Order: sequence, then C-alpha cells, then structure tokens
Amino acid sequence: MRSSVLHINRSGSFLSSACTAVQSASAMPLLRCALLMVLCVCESSWAATGEYMDYEGVPMWINRFLGEPSVLSLRGRIDRSSYQSRSPKACPWQCDCAIQWPTALYCDGRALRDIPGKLPDTTQYLFLQGNSISSLSSSALANATELRWLILDHNQLRSKGLDRDGPGLQNHMRLRYLFANHNQLSRVPSGLPAGLQQLRLAHNQISSLGAGAFQDLQNLTVLLLQGNRLKAITQTDFAGLVGLDLLDLSDNLFSSVPKHLPTSIQQLYLSNNSLSVLEDNSFLGLPGLKYLRLSGCGLKSSSLTPLLFNVSSLVELDLSYNSLTVTPTVPTTLQYLYLEANEIKEFQLTSFCREVGPLSYSRLRILRLEGNRISLGQLPPDWVYCLRVLQNIVI
Repeated sequence: MRSSVLHINRSGSFLSSACTAVQSASAMPLLRCALLMVLCVCESSWAATGEYMDYEGVPMWINRFLGEPSVLSLRGRIDRSSYQSRSPKACPWQCDCAIQWPTALYCDGRALRDIPGKLPDTTQYLFLQGNSISSLSSSALANATELRWLILDHNQLRSKGLDRDGPGLQNHMRLRYLFANHNQLSRVPSGLPAGLQQLRLAHNQISSLGAGAFQDLQNLTVLLLQGNRLKAITQTDFAGLVGLDLLDLSDNLFSSVPKHLPTSIQQLYLSNNSLSVLEDNSFLGLPGLKYLRLSGCGLKSSSLTPLLFNVSSLVELDLSYNSLTVTPTVPTTLQYLYLEANEIKEFQLTSFCREVGPLSYSRLRILRLEGNRISLGQLPPDWVYCLRVLQNIVI
C-alpha cells in the first residue's frame, strides 16, 4: 500500500508531501507551498548537523566546547600527518595521539590482546574498541588516574576480567563513561566507580544482573542492556539507581514488562521482546516516563487495555511492527505515536479523545500509520477536531 504524508499547518489546512493536492477550504498558493517544502528540507538538514552520533541505538552527545574528542576512529578517516602529536609526552606505539586532543589515546582496531603499558598520566579518553582484549591487567590503567572515558566495545571481555575481585575499575573515581558493548560478559561487572554516568553493556551474554551490582551508582543516568539474555528483574537488581534516566532492555527474553524498575526512568526501551502479558499497572510505577518503545513485541489489540498507557507524562510511544488491528487508547497529552507496520483496519477516535471540545482534544503532533490496512479516506470525518494540533500524519 502506498503511503501518504500529510503536513498540517496551524490553521488546519492540509499539505500533501508532493504539494499536488490541497484539501483545505482555503487553497494555498503554489509558491507558498514550495516555500514550505524547502523549509522542511532545510530543517531536516539542520537537525542532521547536530553534535551527536547514534551509538548503539542511543545518541551520544559530543561537547566540542569542552574539548571532548571524536569517538570515531581516526584511521583511514584523517591523514595521520594532520593529527599526529608532536608533543614531548610519551605515546604508546600501538596508539595514535592526536595533537587536537592531547588527553585522548586512539588504540582502536589494533588486534591488541592487552591494554598498552605506560599510558600517559594525562589520559582522559581511552579508545580500545575493535581489539581482542579479554581482561584488564592490574597495572594497565594504574597510571591513568584522570581517566573519564573508557571504550572497550567489540573485544572479548569476560565478567571476571572487570570484577571487584580482579583488577577492577573502582579506583578510577573520575571515570564517567564505560562502554563494553559487543563482548562476552555474563553479568554486570562489580566494583564499578561511583562517579559513573553512562554504562553501555549492549550485546553481551548477560542473563542476570545480581543484587548490589548498581548499589553505589547513584550518578548513573544511562544504562544500556539490550541484546542480552535477561528474562526477569528482581527487587534488588536495580537498587541504588536513584537518578537513572534511560534504560534499554530491548532484544532480551522478557515475556512481560519487568517490575522493580527505577522510578526515575524517563526513557524505557523494551522493543523486540515477546511481551505476551501486559497489565494495567505495567507503567504506573514510572511517574516521569516520557519515551516508551515497544516495537516488535508481538502485541495484539486484545492485550492492550484502555488503562495500559494511562501515564500523563508520556510524550512518545512506539508500537510499530506489532499485530495491532485497532488504534490503541493513548493519553491525550501524547505528542508522538508510531503505529506503522501493524494490521490496523479500524481508526477509533476515542483512542485519542475521550470527548471533543474547546479544551478537550489530543496534543498529538506526529502520527505514523503506514504499512497498515487503513487509508486516509477511511478516517472518521471529524478526526481533525480531535487531532487539531497534528502536524504530520503518515498513512
């Protein structure tokens, strides 16, 4: 089925993506139509130039004003003569030390089995992704007391190699970002430094978290655990995470929405789990929840009760790639709803508005319905009064 994209301006006139048909009572001049299209393209271009990158599905902001270096490899991307450090400080021969970022060491993609010895004591950013490191030796990081970022993605790390009883990282109190995605960890490493703000452990072999694993991590705001083997969360698993903002549990083995999640969560990702059971109170313990992803979970309309998403703080809801046949009931405060690639054939206005009036309407701005069994002509005629602030609908 061919998708139609409708852009809706604040006065309620409709602008098709091709600007060939205006379905409003007041037709828009062609020149104004073309100008709006140019502005839409420009806005997309401006958004794409932001100082961030999509890293394991979650954007990672790079603050150039603070002198934070690029996390991308320099090899094959920048001429070595343009960044090779000429400073007198020692640089391990296995690494590159960029003159632009004197506190960063690029030791990525070198087939290393161990962390290079004699790291400069000024090292704050250590990039070791794409090697064959299985553990951290007791002396490897001893000199890097100022370490803030440690990226160990795509290595062969095992949990024992990062544990409290092993060399550990607990003495690196300045460490804020620890990335160990795509390794062989079977559980969350113990003895992590209390100042940690982001912990990314996606695509490992973690089947349980273990009581007390996060007990001292009150400053942690981002925790990525997608692509592991988690089936359940116990009451003590997340103890200590009082400031967690983003939790990604996608691509695990959950059959229901896990309980005992930190109440501070604003972003919860549960996509690609087999969520056969959804209770009315599944999300009521998360009073600040704003962004919820439930795509590819095998959800059916019969499993979504009217009270399921009754969370007034919710801003964005992703229910794409499921088996829904009817539009689900969502809070009137919701702004972004993604329902593409379902089997929806019935558009219920009560899903978005309990009643329609001067002060009772949906705050929805973006609605995606492409890849379903419904067309624009099948929408009820008074949907524009309910979705009066809608900016884009894709159907």
